[in-house]
Amino acid sequence: MRPLTDEETKTMFEKLSKYIGENIKLLVDRPDGTYCFRLHNDRVYYMSEKILKLATNISRDKLVSVGTCFGKFTKTHKFRLHITALDFLAPYAKFKVWVKPGAEQSFLYGNHVLKSGLGRITDNTMQYQGVVVYSMADVPLGFGVAAKSTQECRRVDPMTIVVFHQADVGEFIRSEDTLT
Repeated sequence: MRPLTDEETKTMFEKLSKYIGENIKLLVDRPDGTYCFRLHNDRVYYMSEKILKLATNISRDKLVSVGTCFGKFTKTHKFRLHITALDFLAPYAKFKVWVKPGAEQSFLYGNHVLKSGLGRITDNTMQYQGVVVYSMADVPLGFGVAAKSTQECRRVDPMTIVVFHQADVGEFIRSEDTLT
């Protein structure tokens, strides 16, 4: 387990800023202590510094994971967010999308959100902006990328995709053997 390099930090923070903007600093400087990001086996983990100090007693080859997995770096050095980061992204999300109860199951099965399943959307959401997807009861379901801006969503037909699916809480069940 090692700290992220400057290039890795920049890549990861650019991806996080698509969803939470400048609220990234709230993830690191929290009132309950200082938190950090560490890289282990191409996966980025988010943990308190207390946990980090305890984890140094375990050898790297024996350590499976520590903290919360935020995502992983692909072989092409791009950062891909995991659904395990949702609990930390949701409170700080700048742009949100609420889906109707009928479209929740479709989204949780890995499908995109259609205009017919869109309940509400945050004003001034731009096209290709990262969004956190909520149920109408304000339960975070996952995250994705806005396929249309807020203004375009008002004019499109009901079968048009408005949010591209990226990750959802149903992934825990669908791919539990590959998530760490």
